[in-house]
Amino acid sequence: MTLTVKVIAPDQTIVDTVAEEVILPSSSGQLGILTGHAPLISALETGVLRFRKDKAWAAIALTGGFAEVEENEVTVLVRSGELGSTINADEARKKLEEAEQALAGIKAEDKQGKIQAEQSLSLARARLQATTAI
Repeated sequence: MTLTVKVIAPDQTIVDTVAEEVILPSSSGQLGILTGHAPLISALETGVLRFRKDKAWAAIALTGGFAEVEENEVTVLVRSGELGSTINADEARKKLEEAEQALAGIKAEDKQGKIQAEQSLSLARARLQATTAI
């Protein structure tokens, strides 16, 4: 049996496919979904969603959202997402380094700047991780 997997952002459907397994970046850690999984709704963190289709893994860098699992359907609603296969690894590595430097340059009293820099760092890290499916 397979799972129907849909990853939807406000401006596009990122993935609409079938898969044997899905790994979600839930707010409580990595969450594995196989066929027959119990119904579930989970908040997602910025991170990498991975899915296995035809024995090959694919990855999507996500910026938070929610996932619903019901009757072998995994529906993921996110603010934005990007297929790992479309991300340039060298560019992603450079963006990660820039995000690390930006965070290091934030003054301790700039709480809003620190939050934004941490979010940018999380996204940059997820984009780089998504370039290698597993």
